[in-house]
Amino acid sequence: MATTTAVGLDTSTRNYITESKGIKSWLLTVDHKRIAIMYLISVLSAFLIGGIAAVLIRTELAEPGMQLMTSDQYNQVFTLHGAVMVFMFIIPGIPAVFGNFALPIMIGAKDVAFPKINLLSWYFWLAGTLFAIASLLINSADTGWTFYTPYSTETETAVSTILFGAFLLGFSSIFTGLNFIVTIHKLRAPGMTWYQLPLFCWSLYATSVIQILATPVLGITLLLVMVERFMGVGIFNPALGGDPVLFQHFFWFYSHPAVYIMILPGMGVASEVISIFSRKHIFGYKFIAWSSVAIAILGFFVWGHHMFVSGQSKMAGLVFSAITFSVAIPSAIKVFNWISTMYKGNIHLEAPMLYGLAFIFLFTIGGLTGLFLSTLATDVHLHDTYFIVAHFHYVMVGSMMMAFFAAMHHWWPKMFGVMYNKKLAMWAWGLVFFGFNLTFFPQFIMGAKGMPRRYADYIDEFANYHRLSTAGSYILTVGIAMMAVYFYRSLKNGKRTSHNPWGGGSLEWRTSSPPPHFNFDEEPTPLDPYNFDDLVYSEEDEGYVGHRLAHESELH
Repeated sequence: MATTTAVGLDTSTRNYITESKGIKSWLLTVDHKRIAIMYLISVLSAFLIGGIAAVLIRTELAEPGMQLMTSDQYNQVFTLHGAVMVFMFIIPGIPAVFGNFALPIMIGAKDVAFPKINLLSWYFWLAGTLFAIASLLINSADTGWTFYTPYSTETETAVSTILFGAFLLGFSSIFTGLNFIVTIHKLRAPGMTWYQLPLFCWSLYATSVIQILATPVLGITLLLVMVERFMGVGIFNPALGGDPVLFQHFFWFYSHPAVYIMILPGMGVASEVISIFSRKHIFGYKFIAWSSVAIAILGFFVWGHHMFVSGQSKMAGLVFSAITFSVAIPSAIKVFNWISTMYKGNIHLEAPMLYGLAFIFLFTIGGLTGLFLSTLATDVHLHDTYFIVAHFHYVMVGSMMMAFFAAMHHWWPKMFGVMYNKKLAMWAWGLVFFGFNLTFFPQFIMGAKGMPRRYADYIDEFANYHRLSTAGSYILTVGIAMMAVYFYRSLKNGKRTSHNPWGGGSLEWRTSSPPPHFNFDEEPTPLDPYNFDDLVYSEEDEGYVGHRLAHESELH
């Protein structure tokens, strides 16, 4: 008779969760799936900390005047929110959790290429996060998440602590990217070609290239800031003969490619859920695949559009503006192909698809408003206003967060073998989507009217916009809290699910839920991951069954 654990998992079958027991077996594991679960717990904890800081910021800004904090405390909470969300949740979120879990299974591998380095990357993430949180306990940094010099080299707050934390987080990012590139190159199932890779793998590959090439620049820059603080060497501080604009060049050379570290994995998730829940082959597979590579390449040449008002030459501004416009082309290719995939498809509005559609909607708004900021004339007016805040959150937080939630709802049954409450998932999606737009859309308007960002106080003219934003943040928080509840309840007493509850065609849907320790009991045969013709829903299994066999005609 089957027994269940505290999380509702069937212990009568062997899988990666029941393979071994004890906290030590988890902390020393080299199983990519277990490492993904540890990353999931970790980044969601960081998301909680950053989210609490966000709610505090919005509560402070609900009315003119100071409500909860002093202006110095506001700057510290603002810095904590930005640094935690960007470096500890948004950048590692999808690659570290769902990339780690799904990528090896998607290509038919037993694990990533370097399992021990994979575990080490999680420990680097953990160490970096602890250093960053320690800065809060010591004397929280108040520079903003960009750590702009010369203020970051002069302030008496714990900037060095949080900088060292970000430096360690960079190693985690580099190790993860290195692992993914080698895994995709060397560990694909026999016979699997590049054009049989799921598009999620293509997006992770492009992301990994950026991580390896761009992250060392940030690491060196942060070290230089610490050297200047401790040794008084003039690098960025003009009082010591340094150049603060040099810091901006270094920082944005990493941080704009980092935008694509954040968004490319989300695009990969969107490609998976849009095709599966439209029951239709992805439209323009090769265009979507190579557009990921194009975004990764072009992303290295647009950092100067963050510096239109820094005093750079008109020619440099013109060149950066033109290249920035060119990035819109591969992004638009993806959106066009996703919409074409849905055209005349058999669309199933399950929770993953709803979050996938929200991703497309929010990313399109964020991308179009980015074109406004790519134009020098409008950027000068909108720079350092709430228009930037809204644009950034639509592209990074809205799009990536929606993609992260799409991935959670999509692969949760595969990760844990249980299904969440689908009706509650629909309600949570509605609250999250409405709450997010109510929070950030008014900020476009107040930014266009001149409301500066990063201010702890403001004039009455902007009060109603801030009230709407604060109300939206509360609705968004309720939706995320509801999500946490039904995911937790599914682990306690969720209904067992089949190996393929959604009807996916890629390899992870051809192994058990949860997967076995080495992912497959037999070596899988690579097939077209977006062909759903042979999948039929089985009432008995409550999932989809049937897979095309390679050279099926030769078997008869």
